[in-house]
Amino acid sequence: MRIAVTHENGQIFQHFGRSEQFKVYELEGEKIVSSKIVGTNGKGHGSLIGFLSELGVDALICGGIGGGARNGLVDSGIELYAGVAGNADAAVEQLLSGSLQFSTNANCDHHDHDHHESCHGHDSGGHSCH
Repeated sequence: MRIAVTHENGQIFQHFGRSEQFKVYELEGEKIVSSKIVGTNGKGHGSLIGFLSELGVDALICGGIGGGARNGLVDSGIELYAGVAGNADAAVEQLLSGSLQFSTNANCDHHDHDHHESCHGHDSGGHSCH
């Protein structure tokens, strides 16, 4: 099994569609056997789902994510754990232990350009995450 986490400086990056890298964990059973950081080579939004599929990812841990990407992941058979913040390694360990807290409603809405709140401490840059 492979789990990908949106990644920036060891933390879960809070905007799936703008992720520049993922940390990909290879599992055997419930144990992490390896991990590597993979750059997206400038791919963004819709093309990230194909990128993750090509990597053989089975599950994704991320912060905010839009409805289109959420649907694309479902269509690709990638299990989604959204609305997560904090250390990437710790989140994977929590997922494996069954203690990961995530949201089924962690959406990013790019149409609210006047919204200036943050997504789990990350400046929203013209979008809102709930």
